[in-house]
Amino acid sequence: MNKKPIIYVVSDSVGETAELVTKAAVSQFNGSEVIIKRFPYVEDKVHIDEVISLAKLDNGMIVYTLVKPEIRFYINEQAAKEGIYACDIIGPLMDQIQVLYGKTPLHEPGLVRKLDEDYFKKVEAIEFAVKYDDGRDPRGILKADIVLVGVSRTSKTPLSQYLAHKRLKVANVPLVPEVDPPEELYLVPPEKCFGLKISPEKLNNIRRERLISLGLSDSASYANIERIKEEINYFETVVSKINCHVIDVTNKAVEETANLILNQYRKSFPKS
Repeated sequence: MNKKPIIYVVSDSVGETAELVTKAAVSQFNGSEVIIKRFPYVEDKVHIDEVISLAKLDNGMIVYTLVKPEIRFYINEQAAKEGIYACDIIGPLMDQIQVLYGKTPLHEPGLVRKLDEDYFKKVEAIEFAVKYDDGRDPRGILKADIVLVGVSRTSKTPLSQYLAHKRLKVANVPLVPEVDPPEELYLVPPEKCFGLKISPEKLNNIRRERLISLGLSDSASYANIERIKEEINYFETVVSKINCHVIDVTNKAVEETANLILNQYRKSFPKS
């Protein structure tokens, strides 16, 4: 009985990229008949020799992603000596990029994984901002990196999303005079909390335009100037009690406000 073909996947990092490419190729041959064995974190000649011995014993082939030139050269040289086919996935592409653009590669294993981790942190922060938007779940307040506090239409949601793209988990809390703020708000370190202040006149214009866009009358209490002043007074009372940073967003774009928050946050938490 013929043994199933064996492909040794060798990488100086986790080896996910090399294995994925190998599986994609094998799938074109009803790949269930091929055995793939992954060898991650191979960074020295001793490990290369072990893989070469196994591949020779099993009459297998080698697929590898190795970024250090000396290790790439060694595995290719040893495989050729033993009559083993070795496929370099990343090397030729790196060499061609170097020739075309005149840039020298870093030759540092695992960089793509670091990029992936950064991406997933951003996705996690965006999902967090959605989950804990507009005070939906007060439990998020204590889990957040930043907590935004303000009356309705002070750009809490777009600010949360903007900051999430900076990999910060943001919860935001709307303040309404008839509703007591969640208890969690008073347990957050003040340095993590930011109150969003706005002038009554500006807020009045924003809310009127919002009502009109919804096909509603702009004379509703939501856009009433006296009601707005009441809400802002309540906001002042709450943020004073929290003793948090307050930013006037009256004439600021979301990006400008976000940068002010980021600068202050990084001063308070320099290692974040």
